[in-house]
Amino acid sequence: MRRFAELEERELLALAIALEEEHGRIYGEYAAGLADSFPASAKVFAGMAAEENEHRRWLIELYQRKFGEHIPLIRRQDVSGFVRHEPIWMIRPLGLDKVRAQAEAIETETRQFYRSALARTTDASIRKLLGDLIAAEDAHVSLAHSLGDSELTNDVKSVEAATERRAFVLQYVQPGLTGLIDGSVSTLAPIFAAAFATHNTWQTFLVGLAASIGAGISMGIAEAMADDGLISGRGHPWARGAITGLMTALGGLGHTLPYLIPDFKVATTLAVAVVLVELWLIAWIRARYMDTKFMRAALEVVAGGLLVFAVGIAIGSA
Repeated sequence: MRRFAELEERELLALAIALEEEHGRIYGEYAAGLADSFPASAKVFAGMAAEENEHRRWLIELYQRKFGEHIPLIRRQDVSGFVRHEPIWMIRPLGLDKVRAQAEAIETETRQFYRSALARTTDASIRKLLGDLIAAEDAHVSLAHSLGDSELTNDVKSVEAATERRAFVLQYVQPGLTGLIDGSVSTLAPIFAAAFATHNTWQTFLVGLAASIGAGISMGIAEAMADDGLISGRGHPWARGAITGLMTALGGLGHTLPYLIPDFKVATTLAVAVVLVELWLIAWIRARYMDTKFMRAALEVVAGGLLVFAVGIAIGSA
């Protein structure tokens, strides 16, 4: 993947064209999916789709004047820092609250992209167009905030609270959850393999300590290098890396510390109990912050954890 800071002006414009085209098609799908239940909101999204297509036309005309007819193929998935948006437009019927939240997230991310691009170009015509597009995205964010207020219940969170929650999830919950999952699940196999191979609690503790700290360092560096936060709004990369690394280490240490108990059976029983608590905690966080049904999250996490757990026991008992 390319880093945002590495893109040239022609690549920035090519990426902007791809984004506007993608967003126009997404909003068109929103309009089609909301037409039956929320016709007024569907008209709003149809208008937003038309505006995105108009923005794409502006960008293409400017690109042709500056760089010629060939537009390089560069998409959001080719550049680090973009958040993956779940394709909720494929689900029928569409829920207005989820559509509104996702549209707001898309527009906020795009606005940040244009602001970052504006800071990296000195060409007057490009800066003017980017400034116009930032203003347009600001209008779309405001529109997404107020979309369908008459059709939504009174308990919808305020704009400020929703924005703060989204930033909290992106900057703290997601990196922390990534680390907790990796630390809790990936260390199961080496720790329990060592336990059942040696039946020595101290040796098992040392293996678990090394696996947990090593995984924490590795995951922390990987998270810090994966996204500089300029586009996604996920915060400073090294802060996210520290959160991910810390939670990875804690996830592994949770079922490592019981092996400080000299009695093998007691230590292993306690370690298994800790694993179950860790898996439940992961499922709860996913259900609380990631809009995943608790039972689905629990089944996914438990199934994965038990599979890794079984692998560790099988190898250790061989």
